[in-house]
Amino acid sequence: MLYMGNRRRFRDLSEQEVLALAISSEEDDARIYRSFAERLRADFPDTAAIFDGMAEEEDSHRRALIDLHRERFGDVIPLIRREHVAGYYARRPVWLTENLSLERIRDEAASMERQAERFYHMAAQNAQDADTRKLLGDLAAMEAKHEDTANQLEQEHLGDASRDEEDDRAKRQFLLTWVQPGLAGLMDGSVSTLAPIFATAFATHDPWTTFLVGLAASVGAGISMGFTEAASDDGELSGRGSPTKRGFASGVMTTVGGLGHALPYLIPHFWTATTIALIVVFIELWAIAWIQNKFMETPFLRATFQVVLGGALVFAAGALIGSG
Repeated sequence: MLYMGNRRRFRDLSEQEVLALAISSEEDDARIYRSFAERLRADFPDTAAIFDGMAEEEDSHRRALIDLHRERFGDVIPLIRREHVAGYYARRPVWLTENLSLERIRDEAASMERQAERFYHMAAQNAQDADTRKLLGDLAAMEAKHEDTANQLEQEHLGDASRDEEDDRAKRQFLLTWVQPGLAGLMDGSVSTLAPIFATAFATHDPWTTFLVGLAASVGAGISMGFTEAASDDGELSGRGSPTKRGFASGVMTTVGGLGHALPYLIPHFWTATTIALIVVFIELWAIAWIQNKFMETPFLRATFQVVLGGALVFAAGALIGSG
């Protein structure tokens, strides 16, 4: 809170400090673009080339700003950064962008340019000094040109064929890293927990005991599936992506799949809870078939038959064992 209270207001900055702030901002944006490029270079070389070009543009603008500062104020540039100024636009920490999709990174870059342009326009409108107003207007124009340059670089390095190829590769990576492990977890959690939950339900007719068994089965299966997925493949040779991400997706969806038909047994009336649990099971199995059809391109009827048949067999086993 003390740090926040010590931040300078933009309208209190001198013209030299505004220029220094612009220089540091250009440096930061060039680093971000180079980080994007390095992250994407192996899998998306055409998009990486776009960010290399944008980083070079930021460098050229920074040099122009430094030359202007040297001409007007000398060689010593004040140390002032965006975090020192209240209300100045923020940049997402680079380590938080590592999980962004390809399209989201492109949108993030466009947003960076729009934020900078909008901020300079607003600052120019509020400036009282004519020279400061002109300087801020020039900076806004520079940021607008950045976005135009990005579009030109995209046309140069990323034609329709290259863009479609990179988008397909990004979609495939998303499917392998998130959808496939998550779907496997949802199927395991939804189907494998049917037997212990409904066996307990029909054996005890006690909703609370059934819920506890369902909770234990769901959480245990989630932990097991998560660690199994993460440990089974490091993703280096298979290209399936981070084992941590895959393990997280598989473990969470396994737990969700089991809890779906365990939670109704928090209702104290046995047959009401069982009826709702069966409805939830139907919804879960339908959702699995829909995900298989949409993301894995499995024919809907075949996916439905496979899931319903498997679920019915497991449910029947649990009900027969519990009733016996």
